[in-house]
Amino acid sequence: MKRVPRSLSKIRELKPLARLSSPKRIQDFLDTIPINKERGGETCSSPIVTLRRRSAHCMEGALVAALAIWMHGGAPLIMDLKTTDDDVDHLVALFKKGRYWGGITKTNHSVLRYREPMFRDLRELATSYFHEYSLPNGKKTLRAYSEPFDLRLWDRDWISAEDDLWDLEQAIDRSPHRPLLNRSQIAGLRKADEIEIRAGKLVEW
Repeated sequence: MKRVPRSLSKIRELKPLARLSSPKRIQDFLDTIPINKERGGETCSSPIVTLRRRSAHCMEGALVAALAIWMHGGAPLIMDLKTTDDDVDHLVALFKKGRYWGGITKTNHSVLRYREPMFRDLRELATSYFHEYSLPNGKKTLRAYSEPFDLRLWDRDWISAEDDLWDLEQAIDRSPHRPLLNRSQIAGLRKADEIEIRAGKLVEW
């Protein structure tokens, strides 16, 4: 398995990551970066471009977090939370403390955020996002979660590429996923309450 290149610690944009020695610190750092609202067009930036620009959306933040985890001895793993076609997937950078999984995320909303390392498996972690994942009409949209996508196995540059990483986004989207619900459970879903919908509209940036 590939180790993190030693040369990364010398790259100016990545120096802040060298100080982030715990998942809590990584999440705190991500929270200081403004959300990337993509006003100039959609982006899918590498960590170096993201940190240089100093704005990030969900995937860009997950890649930054995964790289920071890798730089401090962990594995750079990504979990994709897959939704219905009328909603948007969410990416989580995974970490473990002992036997338990946690998650680091970048979002502009009050929900779908950091998860403490208290989940016995990835299904438990994924389901912790289920009731927060809904549309303005109350429809609950989370349907599946991916196996951990190990960025060490990606044979192209995801750390410092200047071009957008659409090929990596597609690879994560197409990677093996596990369903959270069966058809009967989907048919019986209750819509989110009005107060949950209002809470979901609260944004940070």
